[in-house]
Amino acid sequence: MSLADPQAYRLWRRACRFPDSPAQPRMRLFRVVLATAVVAPLALLAQPGRGNAGTQIKPGEQCPPGMTEVRPRNCQAPTMPAPSIVDYRPRNTLKVAEHKVPKAKFPAIDYHGHPTNQLSSAEGLESLRADLDAIGVKVMVTANNTSGENLKRALEVIKASPTMKDRVRILTGINFANVGPGWAARAVAQLEADIAAGAVGVGEIGKGLGLSTKKADGSRLRIDDPELDPVWQAAARLRIPVFIHTADPQEFWQAIDNSNERWLELALFPGRRYGDDFPSFETLMQERDNMLRRNPKTTFVIAHLGWHANDLGRLGKMFDEMPNLHAEVGAVLYDIGRQPRAAHDFFVKYQDRILFGKDSFQPVEYPYYWRVFETRDDYFDYYRDYHAFWKLYGIDLPDAVLKKVYYGNAVRITPGIPQAGWPR
Repeated sequence: MSLADPQAYRLWRRACRFPDSPAQPRMRLFRVVLATAVVAPLALLAQPGRGNAGTQIKPGEQCPPGMTEVRPRNCQAPTMPAPSIVDYRPRNTLKVAEHKVPKAKFPAIDYHGHPTNQLSSAEGLESLRADLDAIGVKVMVTANNTSGENLKRALEVIKASPTMKDRVRILTGINFANVGPGWAARAVAQLEADIAAGAVGVGEIGKGLGLSTKKADGSRLRIDDPELDPVWQAAARLRIPVFIHTADPQEFWQAIDNSNERWLELALFPGRRYGDDFPSFETLMQERDNMLRRNPKTTFVIAHLGWHANDLGRLGKMFDEMPNLHAEVGAVLYDIGRQPRAAHDFFVKYQDRILFGKDSFQPVEYPYYWRVFETRDDYFDYYRDYHAFWKLYGIDLPDAVLKKVYYGNAVRITPGIPQAGWPR
């Protein structure tokens, strides 16, 4: 104990009080020792620590670089070199029940499929079948922007497969290059031909629309450009959905510094950051929403929950305003799984508007989705450290909601998906 500490000294003096009597020297000594033994540990607890010297900060300030707050407004540096964000891998000491989910509880439709070379041959399709069976995916909707002759060749391979002809469906693509006079008529004609050949919708319309694609006059092609409206109107007439990916996570527009949640990803892949020569995140969101509002008869599915999984209230307002809008969950599990109560309530409220999709086809990663959606598990790993340094929690969706998210909504909005054979 340091008696230089005023609070500790007051406690010690109070504990030592007794009548000043020379007849009780042993009792006095006993009380001093006892008071010291009781107060000293309290004094130690009240101190910032016994490591490096601390630094005081004002309310609302952050600690200086290399320090962390060890007591209110008192910062301290570690006494040894700090590991990098890449090397810090603490062991989880939490002991809780685990419920691994290798296969989906109900047959799933992956609405955001990107198989690699598995659609080009019978052998590739057989490999895909084994992968899908292992994880509980019954149908994959491939979103590789396939059109024209490439689409026809892929459909021929699928139709020739006795085991996969009803398990793979293909979305067609739209070529947005050189939009200008005559473009819309050509694009609509190609879309009609692709749907007649067997495509079941449009997509994935890539993020290049709005970010980098140029019109015939060299200007940036805005997502809400009226020259695109004939394509969206044709999709409504053909009764097919449009699956569109706009922008990237909002942090990709922010400085790559210690406050950026996606620092590690941007440090690994610096080309993913958007500088001042790109339209802002909010500009792209506004253009997208203008397009959605102007085409209320067209069914749209926005990829990655529209990059609003970190702001479900914003996405909910969009759902409330635009009945033609749906969203897919691919590659945003890290946000869903860190807000289990809010995500559970959101999925229940908007259960008719959310579709399962995965994006990158890595079969070992699908069980993380099943575990988040189907269990109440606490504090478990996400599958890519560079997406998220935090843990996930199960959101424990009811079976009725799981059925809609896994397959029901996709079947309802996409007539080209097999309509029979799904659980009731």
